[in-house]
Amino acid sequence: MGSPNILLTRIDNRLVHGQVATQWNGTLGSNLILVANDKVSGDKMRQGLMDMAAPSGVAMRYFSLQKTIDVIGNASEKQKIFIILESPQDALALVKGGVPIKLLNIGNMHMAEGKRQVATTVAVDDDDVAAFRELQNLGVELQIQRVPSTPKEDPNKLFK
Repeated sequence: MGSPNILLTRIDNRLVHGQVATQWNGTLGSNLILVANDKVSGDKMRQGLMDMAAPSGVAMRYFSLQKTIDVIGNASEKQKIFIILESPQDALALVKGGVPIKLLNIGNMHMAEGKRQVATTVAVDDDDVAAFRELQNLGVELQIQRVPSTPKEDPNKLFK
């Protein structure tokens, strides 16, 4: 099984939207955006909306977490992959499933009931923090950064 060319894995609870995908894609130079999300993989309407927000010339894939785990090893080296996830729990499921994620960019995690704001665009609850800690223990580097033009924030903010 080959090792897929994953340029970056990003958590953004809006997934592919607006300028964000385009800005990251411009920096990364990916040619395949993989949205790994159990709900979206079966939702053609949301896929259509994300296709409209996608950068031109980039292939879009919408896979469930399990399908991602099953097929990512078949990716060709020419596929420069940008994975977009909704949550740290999903990232942890992929890593535990053998997806070789080395760097996890934490972009947007919205405020919600029971969450606390820890960085400019990141709010977490205890379950999120536990997932991030486990990811770190599994050797994944955590990076808080909204878009490439904004400064990176200290990932230790997640654990305060």
